[in-house]
Amino acid sequence: MKVLSVYGYTGSGKTSTIEQIIGELIRRGYSVGSIKDIHFESFAIDTVGSNTDRHRKAGAELVTARGIHETDVLFPKRLSVEQILCFYSQDYVVMEGVTDTDAPKVLCAKNEEEIEQLINETVFAISGVISNKLSHYKGIPVINSLKDAEAIVDLIEEKVKDYPISRITADI
Repeated sequence: MKVLSVYGYTGSGKTSTIEQIIGELIRRGYSVGSIKDIHFESFAIDTVGSNTDRHRKAGAELVTARGIHETDVLFPKRLSVEQILCFYSQDYVVMEGVTDTDAPKVLCAKNEEEIEQLINETVFAISGVISNKLSHYKGIPVINSLKDAEAIVDLIEEKVKDYPISRITADI
């Protein structure tokens, strides 16, 4: 399984970039999973007073909400990327907003100031709003995924290697 993350500030083009990456990977015959990191303190799928909330408050260690079209397993804690990856078997897992891993990354930015604030050694490409103004930044390719999804996925195929299985743990 190959794992990469697309990250950047709000409004930088992360979700649009991921939509293009996922679509092109699927067009090339790969299976794709995704992980969305949500950075809002008050975010919760399990709302106060819901049946699943009541199950959890009654003492259930693990709660599952099973609907007609989806199943959500609600862990009462934040899992590590490695723990989450235990549930995936796709060829690629594309993460949005995940920065607490050394997986290869695409940085999305609106301007050069944001690039400077967020860039690190795991970044192999830059995309998002800034790609309307630049084609390279300090030797890193800047690719407009909306206009050239093929180019960014070509780079992903080249740069993103298999995620080390030894790091994936089922200790949840």
